[in-house]
Amino acid sequence: MDQKQIIREMLEFNKAAFDNHFKAMLFFQNQNEQYLLRFLDKSTWVPEEGKKAMNEWLSTYKKGRETFKDYADESYKKATDYFTNLQSQEERQDKGKA
Repeated sequence: MDQKQIIREMLEFNKAAFDNHFKAMLFFQNQNEQYLLRFLDKSTWVPEEGKKAMNEWLSTYKKGRETFKDYADESYKKATDYFTNLQSQEERQDKGKA
């Protein structure tokens, strides 16, 4: 098997592993968020400013998490495209030599 094909398959495997891990992490983080929100709703001793700060923190965290996922997806796509284009160029060169 061609080295570029092997690298592409490794990238695809790593992307699938990353996606699965990210989904699991997302599930647990969403669960923790729900627990925190329920806790804040039921706790009368937490001031409104504290609740507002926690909500802002959660939204900032979600935004950062989505940005991280977008960057990771984009990086995997760029790497896969690079090796796909490289392999296509070599195949065209091989046809030109034949």
